[in-house]
Amino acid sequence: MYRRFIATIAAASIAITAIGAIPAHAGDRDTVRALAAILGVAVVGKIIHDNNKKKRANHQPAPVYDHPRSAPPRYHPPRGVQPHHNPPRYHPQPRPLPRHVNNKLLPKQCFQSFDTRRGTIRMFGERCLQRNFRHVKSLPQNCHYKFGTPNGLRSGFEARCLRDAGYRLARG
Repeated sequence: MYRRFIATIAAASIAITAIGAIPAHAGDRDTVRALAAILGVAVVGKIIHDNNKKKRANHQPAPVYDHPRSAPPRYHPPRGVQPHHNPPRYHPQPRPLPRHVNNKLLPKQCFQSFDTRRGTIRMFGERCLQRNFRHVKSLPQNCHYKFGTPNGLRSGFEARCLRDAGYRLARG
């Protein structure tokens, strides 16, 4: 913004220093020329300064847009009908949502861990599932597992295999 103005002042100071370096002559011509140069630089500086002022003065702020303000719609009852001062308000009760039973939630009490020679096996016991889960026949048969423990033969569905098939443990 002020770069031109400062450049003008710097040019004027250089011109003045150059004048001081010239040996003084008795003639008035050099003095008149120096004064004319200084006056010219000052005029150019003033023009630049005024131009910058005009640019700042002509700057208009961006328009601000507000939301249109309108009155809310008024209710006008039909002719011949008197409006109620306190009309009864109807508050409908929400309908209960249909209870969704997730067929892929397995009962928590059927989840068991068994220690075998190969390590710990986590599974859902087959008898427990038959008692507590309706959809035992829809369980994937590749997850059905039989193995021996020190307490005898056990059968059920392997938990990791059922999890991979999309079944989850019911919470609660």
